[in-house]
Amino acid sequence: MKNDNDWKQRLGVVYSTNPDFQYQTAEVVEAETLPAGRQRLTVSIDRRQRAGKQVTLVKGFVGTSEDLASLAKTLKTKCGVGGTAKDGEITIQGDLRDKIVALLTSMGYNAKRGN
Repeated sequence: MKNDNDWKQRLGVVYSTNPDFQYQTAEVVEAETLPAGRQRLTVSIDRRQRAGKQVTLVKGFVGTSEDLASLAKTLKTKCGVGGTAKDGEITIQGDLRDKIVALLTSMGYNAKRGN
């Protein structure tokens, strides 16, 4: 059962004197995950805002955040490095562009190397 007094979701809502008022949150619909062959991923390197450290970015993934996280976990374990998956992109520590493109193409993804 949903808790009607979940105040964290209602921050910023003006008080209503209507006794029949029911607060409703907008449902966020995630995009359905495309098959691997239809994904167009771009693998690039980034050095900005990272104190001079290099990271490899994988952009262009279309799908749910769970599928993005599982792909990121697979890439991190195969490369033996750390990283994260958020905001629709995967960040892998280090300059591993060629290795990641090879891994993604072997997994069936349409990946190309960026800059």
